[in-house]
Amino acid sequence: MSLSEQQFMESVRRNPINAELLSRLRTLEVPEAILTAGCLVQTVWNLKSGYDPQYGIKDYDVFYFDDADLSWEAEDLVIRNVQQAVADLPAKVEVRNQARVHLWYKDKFGAEYPKLQKAEDGIDRYLTLCTRVGIRLHDGSLYAPDGLEDMWNGILRLNPANPQRGLFLDKCAQYVQRWPWLTIVDDQIGDCDPQPQ
Repeated sequence: MSLSEQQFMESVRRNPINAELLSRLRTLEVPEAILTAGCLVQTVWNLKSGYDPQYGIKDYDVFYFDDADLSWEAEDLVIRNVQQAVADLPAKVEVRNQARVHLWYKDKFGAEYPKLQKAEDGIDRYLTLCTRVGIRLHDGSLYAPDGLEDMWNGILRLNPANPQRGLFLDKCAQYVQRWPWLTIVDDQIGDCDPQPQ
């Protein structure tokens, strides 16, 4: 079973933080801005689990892409504008220019990172395939290169475009602590017990 794009969008908006972000940030005209990651997928998992829509969501990620100015100062200005627009919301909103990630990623995480060409490229590198979703702020369109079936069914698969298996399993263990019905599918050993040791 899966859910339709319309059902997904309706579910996402049942989290009032998502609804406010989708509304408010559109007016800021941040280049190629897209609301993405856990705040979308985890809202759906929460509703399916009978939880509050905001349960367990640590932050709300907004990606954008602007390669005209790759300085930290330019990105910081966008971050501050977004923070001002959402200052009254009880949520942590993380804003990142995907055109700049390759400049700082190795220093922070110790691994190389390719130069990206658009905001969606950052989503394409998520560790877990079913979390590769986003809603473009300028027109409200869905980006979901893997569809919605695995996300709806709680199937966690490693992204072959970012095969960091250890990090993937760590992230999956965190997910399963909050949503025990999720299933980790590890191509090396098949379905595996998702319970952390």
